[in-house]
Amino acid sequence: MDLKTQLQMKQTQQLVMTPQLQQAIRLLQLSRLELAEMVRQEMLENPVLDEVASPESDTEISIQTTDGQKDTGDTTSDREDEVDVLSIPSDIGEWESYLESGQNLPYHVREEQERPPFEAMVSSPTTLREHLLWQLQMSRLVGDGRTAGEAIIGNLDDNGYLTGPLEEILTPYGQAVLAAGEEALALIQEFDPPGVGARDLVECLLIQIRQLDLEGGLVEAIIRDHLDDVARGDVERIAREKGVARHDVIQALEVIRELEPKPGRPFGASESIYVTPDVHVFKIGDDWSIMLNDDGMPKLRINSFYRELLRHGASMKPADREFLLEKIRSASWLIKSIDQRQRTIYRVTRSILEKQRDFFERGIRYLKPMVLRDVADDIGVHESTVSRVTTQKYLHCPQGLFELKFFFNPGIQTLSGEMLASESVRAKIRDIIRAEDTGKPLSDQAISEMLRLEGIDIARRTVAKYRESMDILPSSRRKKLV
Repeated sequence: MDLKTQLQMKQTQQLVMTPQLQQAIRLLQLSRLELAEMVRQEMLENPVLDEVASPESDTEISIQTTDGQKDTGDTTSDREDEVDVLSIPSDIGEWESYLESGQNLPYHVREEQERPPFEAMVSSPTTLREHLLWQLQMSRLVGDGRTAGEAIIGNLDDNGYLTGPLEEILTPYGQAVLAAGEEALALIQEFDPPGVGARDLVECLLIQIRQLDLEGGLVEAIIRDHLDDVARGDVERIAREKGVARHDVIQALEVIRELEPKPGRPFGASESIYVTPDVHVFKIGDDWSIMLNDDGMPKLRINSFYRELLRHGASMKPADREFLLEKIRSASWLIKSIDQRQRTIYRVTRSILEKQRDFFERGIRYLKPMVLRDVADDIGVHESTVSRVTTQKYLHCPQGLFELKFFFNPGIQTLSGEMLASESVRAKIRDIIRAEDTGKPLSDQAISEMLRLEGIDIARRTVAKYRESMDILPSSRRKKLV
């Protein structure tokens, strides 16, 4: 084989993602909070970026109708003029007044008095561990017993259960602490919330009925021997094996259902997360209108002083001029990218509104099947662009608040040949379960047969899959005793 090195010249084409294009793509998939944080970070790093002060009135809000025309105001063109470096105004009075605004401060500034740290003024919800440690400090335990109690509390999970054997937890602290462990655990199991410190569900429920003075009765016997039957609602079997009347079993089960299987649940609840919609869709007369939500988003422009400096800065050093020019180019591209992001969100929303008009008019039962390609072909972009635009973006309409991805769901063919959105089928299943007899709940097969009568042919396992996705229990768990 003859191996040798040679030079070849050829012409090829390939797609190269410039840093500016990468930034534009990244902006598309950012949420409102992430975008606002990124813009503020850019303002700190880029001195030529300025934030436009918000108008005192709301008359500048841009409302766009379904035909794409604006009803009031036209701020986009003004912002694009700011981006054009060549159209630099000769007036720099705004910058001079900005400089003069800092000269009104008094010459002598009084030294700020010492204040408590910010962390001392921030409140946080009490955790389960903090709640139990406070009770432990108020208890009679001292010395090794206190150490054992702190170790036990430190090994409770979020639900309030002990995560391991007592010997394994306390052995590293020494024999004295291990000897005091049983007494410490018994004391902790008397703490609030009832049932905390249990090693399993049975012990958790027994602790609670002990505090209710219900020990030694039918309730305790059912908890010890028939928890599986309780979950299935098998009253007859419990009554037969315990030799008691069915009515007595039902009363005992009502007591058991009032107990808390997860004592730490009240302390593990997360705070509510509030979502600000990116776009509003509302009806004015017979027409639907789309309004982009710019509230809280910094409105950017290039500072006029730096633009003027660049135009008349022939005496600047080449390195300084190149630095300033690069910053202006970066700011210009950021402003254009944000405007393009907003226009893309509007176009996607307009396409969704046109294709899902029945949903906006009549509700979720009339949601149509739709995929990313439908919107991508409509507005002339790639499917990945639509996917990025609809990620973590929310729409508010008369039907409620929805993520834009909510409107994309596969279709199910009905017996008549029409296509029905899977979300509409879920809504029908939910309505059927809500209307069922709670004493005799419908099985998945029965629901499948009822849907078939309405022209929706789906299998029992599909009904089960949709039911589980909505966190609805099976029929054996939905049964209520009467």
